[in-house]
Amino acid sequence: MTTQKTYLQHLTRSEDLITEYQATRSGFVALALEKNRRATPFIEQARTLKLFASQATIPTDLLAITDIQPALLTAAGLSDKSIKYLEIQDKIDAIQGLIKNFLEPAGANFIEELVFRFLLTRGDTLGGAMRNAGGILAQRKLIRTLISILRISGKSYRWLHSATNQWIQMLEDDSDIELYLKGLSWKHELEYRTLMFNRKVNLVGNNVDLCILNCTPEELTQKEQLPSSYIALGELKGGIDPAGADEHWKTARTALQRIITAFSKIELKPHTFFIGAAIERNMAREIWHQLENELLENAANLTNDQQMVSICRWICHL
Repeated sequence: MTTQKTYLQHLTRSEDLITEYQATRSGFVALALEKNRRATPFIEQARTLKLFASQATIPTDLLAITDIQPALLTAAGLSDKSIKYLEIQDKIDAIQGLIKNFLEPAGANFIEELVFRFLLTRGDTLGGAMRNAGGILAQRKLIRTLISILRISGKSYRWLHSATNQWIQMLEDDSDIELYLKGLSWKHELEYRTLMFNRKVNLVGNNVDLCILNCTPEELTQKEQLPSSYIALGELKGGIDPAGADEHWKTARTALQRIITAFSKIELKPHTFFIGAAIERNMAREIWHQLENELLENAANLTNDQQMVSICRWICHL
């Protein structure tokens, strides 16, 4: 088991937790690259739409091109989610409204207008998906660090594939595994540990970002109902924008306090930890205070590789 003050292995003062300016810049660049990666399919769809739409001489000709009817609905401003609730006549009305109000007034440029409006709606879709991109990138970094430690230590692992929902044995080539992994399991000494992301803990009544249980994947469903099975619970906040840092910490702090309170009522005290990307000076002081007073057992800055290796090593040895 771990010793007291485990955070001192990578932290010596509150200032060590503060996100450096260069790390903030790098974080924004990483988000921009991720946004461009996610935008690529939409750009390709827009190009294809333009080619199909080029068959039309006037806007009303678009109604006869069967392949682009879903795209016309998108250009009309309807999201994929909203389309599911529409009747056939609603869809017809939406497309006719697009043609009458926007494409016909564009004259000879109606195809460009169609493509622009298609991309406008897709941009909203992308914006919604990007709101949690920081958290997804944070999870990927944590996964990659954990797997690296297990590999270097010569430990095998199994992982839960997000698409198939099947547990898979460790692969020789684990490149891009972090894109699909939503659970990780390994053996520590004579016991098994299973890490799950964003899992509801019934005792707490809410989802917890990181849950580490004393069980195999096959035992997970049963053991999740037993509070004594929880080895550690943590909050992971990947947002890099300093302007939102305090709000992320407040959310994490509330969640961690809820965990501590719920387990203490039945005289249990699992390990608790916090990992954040954007940590400002006042936040760092508060986190340090909680560490010193043992309200929090461990913490690390996601952008600091040394801290991430240290806290992930601690996780692997719980």
